[in-house]
Amino acid sequence: MKTLVEQLSQYARYHRDKRNIATHFIGIPLIVIAVMYLLYFPVLAVDSVTITATLVVIALSLAYYILLSLSLGFAMAIAFAAMYAIVCYSAPYLVSFTDYGMSITGVVLFVVGWIFQFVGHYYEGKKPAFVDDLIGLAIGPLFVMAEFLFVLGLHKALEEDIIREAGEYR
Repeated sequence: MKTLVEQLSQYARYHRDKRNIATHFIGIPLIVIAVMYLLYFPVLAVDSVTITATLVVIALSLAYYILLSLSLGFAMAIAFAAMYAIVCYSAPYLVSFTDYGMSITGVVLFVVGWIFQFVGHYYEGKKPAFVDDLIGLAIGPLFVMAEFLFVLGLHKALEEDIIREAGEYR
């Protein structure tokens, strides 16, 4: 398994333009929450506890992130919990609006999120990372979290390692 620095550096090679990174701060969270809406259906129910496909994907993603970095995995858990809370809170309203409210919301957010992504990659002049390696789809949210923490002045050693591997920001 590649290390955290290897994964983030590989992803960062496609994301050195600050405008591209800025669009990812919007596009990737929209895509993640879109997937949560689209996978919000039960896969297991025990008594009053229902496990959705969204929770399964969150758990698998967090397990991977925690293997890469405990602190970034914890930060991702907080972000995913907030997004999942939004999905859970809005679900009854969307379903009462139309039988397809969750799906429509998911598709719209997914399309809008990818529009932001492609605008960013236009600025970058490079294709999205996942085109060359599908793991980029899983690393994207972690990359955005890392970049957010860098903006806050945290994980400076990690940022320096990534810059050394992927190059300076433009």
